[in-house]
Amino acid sequence: MRVFGFISASMVAGFLFLSLAYSFLDSPKEKLLKREIAQYKMQIDLLEEKSKKVELVIASLEERDDKIYREIFGAAPIDEAFRKAGIGGNDRYKTLKNFDNSKTLVELHESFDQINRRMYVQSKSYDELTKLAKAKNAMLMSIPAIQPVSNKDLKRVASGFGYRIDPIYRTGKFHAGMDFTSPVGTPVTSTGDGVIELVESKQWGYGNCIIVNHGYGYKTRYAHLSKFKVKRGQKVTRGQLIGYVGSTGKSTGPHLHYEVMKNNDPVNPANYYYSDLSPEQYEAILKLSNAHNQSFD
Repeated sequence: MRVFGFISASMVAGFLFLSLAYSFLDSPKEKLLKREIAQYKMQIDLLEEKSKKVELVIASLEERDDKIYREIFGAAPIDEAFRKAGIGGNDRYKTLKNFDNSKTLVELHESFDQINRRMYVQSKSYDELTKLAKAKNAMLMSIPAIQPVSNKDLKRVASGFGYRIDPIYRTGKFHAGMDFTSPVGTPVTSTGDGVIELVESKQWGYGNCIIVNHGYGYKTRYAHLSKFKVKRGQKVTRGQLIGYVGSTGKSTGPHLHYEVMKNNDPVNPANYYYSDLSPEQYEAILKLSNAHNQSFD
């Protein structure tokens, strides 16, 4: 009985000891699990920090997209509500709601889903801007931007845009372009990319004349030519030879009559030499074009 009592007391004491030990001390397995949980929490904290940094980068890209890039190309900014619209779905995070840290996990998934959404919208915006940039480049190459004859010394502008004295009738008349005096045979070049719309020969008026349709509402006219180097329907580029200076039609001397038309209305060609002249030369040609003198046609 004494031996049995001793064994029983030892077992009870051992059970109590183990119970106390497991209550206050972790088992090796518990220690391993706690280390894993701590690692998971640390990883979640790192992911939350990374998501915040990514959101800041995306916000910066969105701001530049709306306030710089889309402004340059004349495109409307993307609606903020569209950028940050929620991700659809019937309780997408249902499987994450049975854990102790469900709220943190759901918020993290929502954050990354929102980041993916904003990145997709931004990617589509850049695709649109790429198309706009290509169209803008084509437009810039098409708009008249150089002089039609080599005339950088500015000594051959005979008559400018506006009311001038008609050389034949000696009366005031609106002059829809600029006259450049040059020897017969001086090369004449297209002032922008476009398509030859008209190649015409007449005994009076503009004489031998070319009209280039540049698109975007712009056309240019080159009159009183001696020869043509292009045909109707032909595509031309800025600076390409299209004809030679002459004195055909209603002309009192060798010169090129040059017009710029915007939506079929004549505009001052002097405002379209910005790719060909320095600021000082541009200022000088404006003064010459505004002088009230006699036109050559």
